[in-house]
Amino acid sequence: MKKNIFVIAAVVMLLFVWSVSSYAEVKIGFINMREIIQTSDAGKKAGEEMKKIADRRQAEITSMERELKNLKDELDRKSSVMTAAARREKESNYQKKLRDYQLMVNDANEELQKKDQEIVQRLMPEILKIVRTVAEKEKYTLVLDVAAMVIPYFDKTHDLSKKVVEEFNKAK
Repeated sequence: MKKNIFVIAAVVMLLFVWSVSSYAEVKIGFINMREIIQTSDAGKKAGEEMKKIADRRQAEITSMERELKNLKDELDRKSSVMTAAARREKESNYQKKLRDYQLMVNDANEELQKKDQEIVQRLMPEILKIVRTVAEKEKYTLVLDVAAMVIPYFDKTHDLSKKVVEEFNKAK
């Protein structure tokens, strides 16, 4: 008996909530956080820092790639005239250089990912304040980040990214 009363009360509460919420206007906005970070002035400046780091690391990687290619070519050309011990030594040297190269590439990728995360963590709180301000001013009920989730379609008229970038640049 008590169970039935509880179920009936829950159904009545749900009906009440649904009827009240159906009268409220729901306005949903969208942002693209990646776009905001990349197109804002602060994001562009951070992107230039990232590019400098990437270029420096790429130069190191390219240099090591050339060295590896030269070692491999030398090994292929001279392997037939080398003694077995000399060939093993050259192959061992090549394998060590190859491991060093792979570690260098992994380190470079990790460094760039960490730098990207630092940039996002540094800019995110300020951007979220701007998003909140714009959403409140324009009376949005909900704002979703299309970069963070798969949204197959949304009306571009409700995309707040450009407004957020403008406000963010003004605030900076």
